[in-house]
This record gives sequence, structure tokens and C-alpha cells, in this order.
Amino acid sequence: MEQVTQALVPLSDIVVPPPRPPEVYRTTVLDEEVSFLGLKALLGAADESKAGDRNAGLAAKSARHREAARTILSSLTLRHLHDNPLTDDEGNVDSVMRVNYAIDHALFAEIASMTVGGLKNRLLRAPGECARVGKALTGVMAAALAKICDVHELVFLARHISRPTKARTTLGLPGTLSSRLQPNHPTDDLRGITLLVYWGLSVGAGDALLGINPAIDTVENVSALLRHLDKLRRKTGVPSQICVLGHIKTQLACLSRGAPVEVLFQSLAGTEKTLTAEFDVTVELLDQGYRAMREQGALGAGARQFMYFETGQGSEFTYGKHHGIDMTTTEALCYGLARRYDPFMVNNVTGFIGPETHLDNFEMIVSNLQDHFMGKLLGLPMGMAPCFTLHSHITLEGQQMATQMLTTAGANYYMDVALNTDRMLAYFDTSGHDDQTLRELSGKRTTPEYEAWAIERGIFQRLPDGSVARGPSWGNPRMFLESDAELAGLVATTPALHGFETAGPRPADEVSRKVRLHQAVGREATQSELRLDELREVTAFRVITTEAPSKEAHLHSPHLGARVSPASRATLVPEHHQVQILVSDGLSAEAVHHNAGELLPVLEDGLRARGITMGEPLLAPNGRVKLAEDVAELVQCDLVICLIGERPGGDALASRSLSAYLVYHLRDDETRREAAASSGNPDARFEYTVISNIYAGGLPPIEAGGVIAEKVFEVLGRRAAGNRLEALLSSRG
Repeated sequence: MEQVTQALVPLSDIVVPPPRPPEVYRTTVLDEEVSFLGLKALLGAADESKAGDRNAGLAAKSARHREAARTILSSLTLRHLHDNPLTDDEGNVDSVMRVNYAIDHALFAEIASMTVGGLKNRLLRAPGECARVGKALTGVMAAALAKICDVHELVFLARHISRPTKARTTLGLPGTLSSRLQPNHPTDDLRGITLLVYWGLSVGAGDALLGINPAIDTVENVSALLRHLDKLRRKTGVPSQICVLGHIKTQLACLSRGAPVEVLFQSLAGTEKTLTAEFDVTVELLDQGYRAMREQGALGAGARQFMYFETGQGSEFTYGKHHGIDMTTTEALCYGLARRYDPFMVNNVTGFIGPETHLDNFEMIVSNLQDHFMGKLLGLPMGMAPCFTLHSHITLEGQQMATQMLTTAGANYYMDVALNTDRMLAYFDTSGHDDQTLRELSGKRTTPEYEAWAIERGIFQRLPDGSVARGPSWGNPRMFLESDAELAGLVATTPALHGFETAGPRPADEVSRKVRLHQAVGREATQSELRLDELREVTAFRVITTEAPSKEAHLHSPHLGARVSPASRATLVPEHHQVQILVSDGLSAEAVHHNAGELLPVLEDGLRARGITMGEPLLAPNGRVKLAEDVAELVQCDLVICLIGERPGGDALASRSLSAYLVYHLRDDETRREAAASSGNPDARFEYTVISNIYAGGLPPIEAGGVIAEKVFEVLGRRAAGNRLEALLSSRG
């Protein structure tokens, strides 16, 4: 098959209207005049109330104001939205917004005079036009349309848009529902990954992708994971494609070394500052990745598409780089960016961040329906991952409600995270059992290539009427192994299994009861408090406070935990040590209590042995990772080691999991220039290296102390952290 790829229009050739001064939008409700200053304010007020928009001051003040905003928005023409581009805080059109203007201008001319409400009516009367019309829309237009649609309309319109793509399998064909098999492991143990792959395949998962989020994002580790997935794919013969979801820079380095990079992944953001400063990505880098895969990708000319993007409402707000644009609109801008690369798959993970963006089931469900509709309208093959963390008020039942509606709306695929429990990322997603249950409820099947393979192996069986049902081998990973002893060896390396037993397409009740009990333990851990007297017995901590006045404020407003309180700020003065250790509860105080006693003595001894100077350790209740930057500025150190409780996930033991963020302070002009050249972010002031999953079931705390000390030595020696450090270390090798 001849590979068909699209040309990338140079950014300089994309015409964007010049920004205009904010307009006042007015309407009258009874005897009250309701007004909104600027299109950003109007868009924010027109959306359903969500935690992120409330925290950003963008949500409507009342239901009356929300409907007033929707009425005004509905009356605006598409030309008006086109001619008023949203800008960043400096009043500039950024690169993400610019890419959104790469539309079909001839088609736009046909619909430009229509109002948003008029467009909605037209599409509801003739939903088959959605796919065509979407080519003429920017992300802002898609967001405006989504905000005036109710749930039935979001489902109805999306259901009429088909976005099939082709790599080794054909994703998104009518009547199919696929899955991305995600065998994440807290330590990237290849044995545990193997078991999770086999288990997922046995329940009919993985026809979209076999994709791992690496715990360690280095060229060496990502290459090893790619080769292992490739080996498993070849051994089983499964028709699918593989991906290791490392940073795009890591994957491109793996590709250049001959690793089997079949699908290139990257997380996206809806503002340039979030994309560049937080994700270390530019549009130019994404262009480079697209061209590299077109020329060197392991799937070769047989794949029509080869890019994979992950998005989800809220990252722009969480990082404080949303520029006054609401979460739905920034998400739509992500889709306008993704469209540039004709991706094989897009995965939406709204709900992943936590209660600061989506507090409860309703907020998560309606956001997923909006995202799915907007993505498909703008031309994307949307997979959905309605998900949750244990410090939010979102539940498994809410997740299941979302998938029921999204399946009706025509989602291309869901995730297979075994028993809904991600063992590395500490969140809760859909499972292979969910995928199969939804197929049986909605009469859907896997991709045709995968289905034929699964029937041969007894995972599925063809019935006399031509339909396909679960086969005799469904749910039995033993089919891929030579002995029970081999299975037992893999089981011993894999946390949070809870059992393989099934009841129809669902986990057996005894398995479900274990999963839910472990979730309950994890939810309790998010409410745990630091016991200061106990921790002072570990080392001589200086206790500081953040601007978060309570546990609830800390969990729901992360920016408060990212700043030292005024009272503590007065006590921190420049000390000019190389390293400052900062310990905080984050999302699990239990993680601190179960690891600090063993980790800190080893870490401090390791730093002293290398001649590294350090300040007296700091202890900060109700803190977030970004607190490290504030501390670094106050004490004027080169690097902060932020030891912080991860959000609970996996099994009950994983609620005790700690992470170490090595936050490198770019203090001199030369280092800042080098960091800016590497990242494309001229405002870079910090670089991050992360060592995660520190607990008895992952990286043991005693061992972690030595690992952290060695990595600190590398950061200080190379004067770099994160992707820049790994590139320097890789070039050395």
C-alpha cells in the first residue's frame, strides 16, 4: 500500500486575522443587563460549571448568566469567531492558535455568515455534513458549538462522524470498538509487562495499540521496552502496533538508533506556553517528528497514519498558562493542533488531573462528551479514556456512565488498563473487561484484522449467524505460556492483579471486591496528614507552611500548595547551598511516613560522600511539586530534591508510593541559554528529572536514596536535568 501523508503548511503561511480589542457582549434577562468583556469571558461563562473554570474565575456566576452567555454565543457568526483570534497574556497569537487557522477557506466562505446556533441547527438536520463542515472550523468554533449543545446533541452529532485510520490495523470502522492495551508497570519490569500484555490479549484487547507509559523515560529504557513489545507482538502474532509513550525527543532518539518506533506519541496542550514550558515541545519539534516517522517509521509505507496524541481538559489551567481561556476551548485548540498531523489515534484523558479541574462525575462525563464531539468534528480519530483519581469525587460508576454514552456516540476505542487500575500512573481507567462488556451491549466488534487472529486462538468464536462472541480461551492468559510455573513467575512480578476469574465479560465478584477495597484504602490515604513529631525523629526538619490553609484547599486548589506562605517566606533566606531537600505530603502523607525513615539517611549520606552541600531539610504540609521552585528562589540553591507523596493508585500498598522530583535551578545566563535552545522555551528557569514509584512494591526506599544521590550528582555535574540531561548522557555513551 502506498503511504499517503499530508503536507505540513509552514506556520508563516497560515494567515490569522490581527487581534482586536476585547468587545463587550451584552444581553438583557428580564430587567437585568448581563455583559461579558471579551470573547474569552463569554466562552468561559457559556460552559457547564467545572472546577478548573471556577478556580480560574471563568465560570458563569449563575445559571441565568450561563444561559445568557449561551444565547449571545449562539447569535455570533462564524466569521466573528474567525476574525477575533484568542491571544496569550501578551496579546499575541501563539503557534497553537495559528495552526488552528489552517482550515479549508473555500468551505469556510460558504458558512462564514452562519451563526453558531444556525450551524447547530443545520448539522442536526443533516448530521452527515459534520465531517465536511469540520474542515472549515477552528478549535474555537468547535468549542462554541459544543457549549450550546445538550447531551443528546453531543451524542447524536458525534455518532454521525466516522474517522477511520490505518496502521497495521484499521481503527474506527463502523460497527467496531477497539482498545489500547496499556500494560504499565511501576518499575518497567519486563516480566510484569509480559503478563499484562498476555492478559489484555486474552480478553480481546489491544487491537488499537500495545502501548506502555514508561516509568523511566530514557533512550535506553524506552528502546528496551520497544524491543520487548515488538518481541511479544511477533511471538503472539497479534495484528496491532506498538508504542512506548516516552517524550517525543526520547522516541526520536530511539528511532535514530534503530528501535522499532511504529507509532510516535506526544501529549499536547492548547496554549504554546503550556506546550513549550511544561511539555518541552514546540510545533517545529512535532513537525520534525512527523517528517522523521514518514521517512523512517518502523511500519513503513503500509501505514496511512503513524502519530498518536494524548489530550485532556485542564492541563493549561493546572500550569497557570491558560491565558484566560476556559478548559473546553483550550482542549479544542489541542485538536486543531493534532489535526495538522493526521494522527492514527488521539486519546482523551479528561479526569486524569484531579479535582482541581473536574470535581465529580457530572463534570467528568459532560467534558468527555464535549471532547469526543469536538475532536471528531475537527477530523480526529477519537479514543476516549474517561478516568479518575482517588482524590477527586469521581467514581467507577461515573466512569461507566461516561463509556455507555460515549459508545453510543461512536468512540473509536477505550483503554485496557487491567482491572481499571494503572499500576504506574496511579489513576483509574477503563479495562479490557469494560471494552468487551460495551461491545456486547452495543453489538460492536474489534478491528477485522485482529478479529480473525483472535478467532484462530479461541479468544473469540464465530457463531452460525455470523456474529462473534467470546470463545473458550477468552480471559485466560495461560494460553500464551508454556507452563503453570511460567505463569506463576510472571504473576509474582506484577502488582494489583487480584485474580483472573471472570463472570461473563466481567471480573468475578470476588475479584471486583478486592479492587474496590484497595480503592477505598487509597481514597483514605489522600486525606491523611503528616505527623510532624514522627518525622522530626528521622532528621532535623525545618517546618514551613504553604498558602493552602487546609487539606481540602490543598486538594482542590493546587496553586495554593505551590507557594510558601507569607509567614514561612520571612524565615527562608538565601543560603547558597547546592541542594535543598524538601519533603511534602502531596497526595499521600502515608507515602512520606512509610519511606522517609529509610530513604533520607541514605540520601543525605550519599550527597555528603560526593561533597555536595545541602541546607537543613524542609518539611511542608499541604505542598505540591511546584513548591520546589518557590523554595529554590528563596534559599538560592542549585537544586531542590522534592520528596512528595504520589496520588494513590494500584493496590493498597501503592498508596504509600513516593516520588523524587529533582528541580534544577537555571541560575546563570549560559545555562539558561542552553536550556532555552534545547526546549524552545526562552523563559525556562527550571528543569525537572523525576524518579517515581518509591515504595516497597516498586523502587525500595533504601535503594532509592542511592539512586537519587547519583542522579543529583549527574544533574549538578552536567548542569542539566530532564530531557536535556538525558540527551547529554546519551551522547556521552
